Amino acid sequence: MEINKVAVIGGGTMGNGIAHVFALKNFQVYLTEMDENRLDKALATISSNMERQVNKQLITAEQKDQAIKNIKKVIGISSVPTDVDLVIEAIYENKDAKLNIFKELEGKIKKDSIFASNTSSISITELSSVCRADKFIGMHFMNPVPVMKLVEIIRGYSTSDETYQIIKDLSIKLDKTPVEVFDYPGFISNRILMPMINEAIFALMEGVASKEAIDTVMKLGMNHPMGPLTLADFIGLDVCLAIMEVLYNGYNDPKYRPCPLLKKMVAANKLGRKTGEGFYKY
Repeated sequence: MEINKVAVIGGGTMGNGIAHVFALKNFQVYLTEMDENRLDKALATISSNMERQVNKQLITAEQKDQAIKNIKKVIGISSVPTDVDLVIEAIYENKDAKLNIFKELEGKIKKDSIFASNTSSISITELSSVCRADKFIGMHFMNPVPVMKLVEIIRGYSTSDETYQIIKDLSIKLDKTPVEVFDYPGFISNRILMPMINEAIFALMEGVASKEAIDTVMKLGMNHPMGPLTLADFIGLDVCLAIMEVLYNGYNDPKYRPCPLLKKMVAANKLGRKTGEGFYKY
């Protein structure tokens, strides 16, 4: 099966990044949002990010212009074209909201199309329960999508070998590095990353060291590009908490217990960069 037309559901940080990389590779992209304003904001972000690539001579101005033309605006799930070859859902991390999208699209999109979720932690097997389970897969891109090479390809319980191979080959066409992962809570990236961030928050809460000291130890001692508390602010503390709760509920293991300080900061709406304050002020 050849993939040419791709519907990206959600134009936020991850969705517009996914649309960006597909459009640059000359796929027909149907970027889907709830209203015109959200779509215009997403396209403005894509254009700005591509312009940055032009300035760095990573792409030409002509490539940017063509890529923007490759993106079609779609308002509402009901307006997604029925003949798309691939649907990638990239909305916020809420299982019920994702299930509702796939349930609606199942009866609408042609039967040989593949459905994928960009979820960072929700079970692919559960999401596939309302639609074509053998043609359902996880495509977990990393943020920022145009820059980061990794794509976690998560196989649900019923994902076929053919579906996996198509998505693996597609990821390589996007100049990404695909890694095969099986469907367990947190997959690989967040099963390892989030407990590290959570432990850094425990260390801060317990007064082991200041936030600056914790971040410096991990940057200079472990050669991480940014410290765990800075990274948590970048990801969003609400997202970190949601993933920790998936791990905690999925494994029923106290080692995944979300730090009380993390829960308190989310309750106070101190979510990191997107609200102007998390562990640091922005």
